[in-house]
Amino acid sequence: MTKDKVTTKWLGNMAFEGLVSGHKIIIDAEPHVGGENRGARPKSLMLLSLGGCTGMDVISILKKMRVEVTDLNVIVEGELTEDHPKHYHTIHVIYEFTGKNLSPEKLQKAVELSEEKYCGVSVVYKKAVKITSEIRVVN
Repeated sequence: MTKDKVTTKWLGNMAFEGLVSGHKIIIDAEPHVGGENRGARPKSLMLLSLGGCTGMDVISILKKMRVEVTDLNVIVEGELTEDHPKHYHTIHVIYEFTGKNLSPEKLQKAVELSEEKYCGVSVVYKKAVKITSEIRVVN
């Protein structure tokens, strides 16, 4: 069984330095809650994880399908609950593709395979959050 490990070191106030796969990430809070805005918010990183996971899958699948995408922008929007503990109750993923002669069917198939079979982040999040998605082709 594969095991991942990250470390999170307190830097003072509300800031932490995460070490992930040998890369440093600063996490901090907004000033009105004691932070200094030195880095990303933890919940926002959840959305980033989903965008990166599904984006990597989709690009990999499309390469195997010989679909030539020149750009992919994955926008992930999360809506937080009003009450504590605040958490995402809905997440919407927008896949913006750029390229020539892109097949809508192949784009849809790649997204579905990522969302339903390959993206481990999506699989876990779907157990607790309603996730929707859409595909846009940008010329």
